[in-house]
Amino acid sequence: MRVALVNTNRITPPIAPIGLEYVAEALCASGQEVDILDLCWEEQWEQAIATFFGNREYGMIGASVRNTDDCSFATRESFLPAVAAVVESIRQHSGAPIVLGGVGFSIMPEMVLAQCGVDAGIRGEGEFPLVCLAERLENNRPWDDIPGLIARQSGGWRRNPGSFRPLTDLPPMSRGFLDNRRYFREGGQAGIETKRGCPRRCIYCADPVAKGRNVRVRPPKDVADELSRLVAMGIDHIHTCDSEFNIPGEHALAVCREIVRRGLGERLRWYAYCAPVPFTSELADLLRRAGCAGINFGADSGDDRMLKILRRDFRAEDILRTSRLCRESGITVMFDLLIGAPGETRESIVRTIEVMKEAEPDRAGVAVGVRVYPETEMEGRIADGDGEKGLVGGKDLSKPVFFVEPEVAPFVFGLLEDLTKDDNRFLFFDPERPEKNYNYNANRVLAEAIRAGYRGAYWDILRRCNTPDRSA
Repeated sequence: MRVALVNTNRITPPIAPIGLEYVAEALCASGQEVDILDLCWEEQWEQAIATFFGNREYGMIGASVRNTDDCSFATRESFLPAVAAVVESIRQHSGAPIVLGGVGFSIMPEMVLAQCGVDAGIRGEGEFPLVCLAERLENNRPWDDIPGLIARQSGGWRRNPGSFRPLTDLPPMSRGFLDNRRYFREGGQAGIETKRGCPRRCIYCADPVAKGRNVRVRPPKDVADELSRLVAMGIDHIHTCDSEFNIPGEHALAVCREIVRRGLGERLRWYAYCAPVPFTSELADLLRRAGCAGINFGADSGDDRMLKILRRDFRAEDILRTSRLCRESGITVMFDLLIGAPGETRESIVRTIEVMKEAEPDRAGVAVGVRVYPETEMEGRIADGDGEKGLVGGKDLSKPVFFVEPEVAPFVFGLLEDLTKDDNRFLFFDPERPEKNYNYNANRVLAEAIRAGYRGAYWDILRRCNTPDRSA
């Protein structure tokens, strides 16, 4: 069967849809023929769809939904209307069944299907279910029992339980299905996965909803093989797409050792998302030797009471210790903060900024407002009526709905401004302050820096743009 895969994500700077590429690898390895329509590069996307589907017939169409919105309280831009328009255009030019997937889709599958007018999708990873679906369609066999399938049925939706297979079952990743060189040239970095799933229970996070709570790791050899292929293409700035690279810690150490053993650390600069714990001096040293240039830590708060409310398993002292270990190893540090969660007070905000200044990160990103996603504890709190008055954006969670603690809502922005003024280490989701705006969607400063030759994690590019020594 010939399968079409469509990247619907057209935000800038462009980010390569590695999930779509991994799915293409799996389909191809199973004997299917795969073509990718990457709408990221198409200014006239409707004409591109017409041309693509006018040239060939397909037995199945998979369309990816990477993000439902820009996750910014300041802008609250939903991407789903654009995805729906793409789907409608595809339907005008092809009668093949359309199946949605991707991380954004998996967070709220029924809502996305309803808004886009599609009858089926795959929740969670798509490599194995889509291979099975293609084979069933090709042989005219029933496919309503496929794991992870969400399908329309009379009166609502049927949701099949997911099946998360070992990542050792994935085929080798050639990274040859997308124009990764162009993504690197115009997007400044490439992505790679070393594992999937997250066991943490943060009250707001949708990663476990989309990727599962059980961590499944890729063999370090497979990760290093994929990195080697990217380096051979001239792509030498990478970002891990794991929820937390250092969970579990032993796997992170093993990946770093394999990178060092291959000599890739001397040819790569890469970045990771990490948790403040577990983080050891051994890991910091190996990360640096493996070429890790910077780490984005999800700190959320510097106040121990708030960290407990958020169900984080570390405290302020862990943030300070981890930051010190990174500085000693020469690793650039970014801390992401989440201000305005339930229970936030003036005192907890002041404490958080004090801890950040004591930790001395290279940058600290400040997000006000907690995005409320389905199937998270935050949604449960709202459904129970606890905190409903703190909602901003209505109650329809398919749209960008945020919670801001009512006790701090009247003064939170002014307080943060007073606490961080004249300190360029603090970045905000504020398009009206381009020099401090770290909403990456349509970020003019970031796009111009990439065109000028900057490469790396977007927060680090913004840091270097505003650092006297731009090579820092």
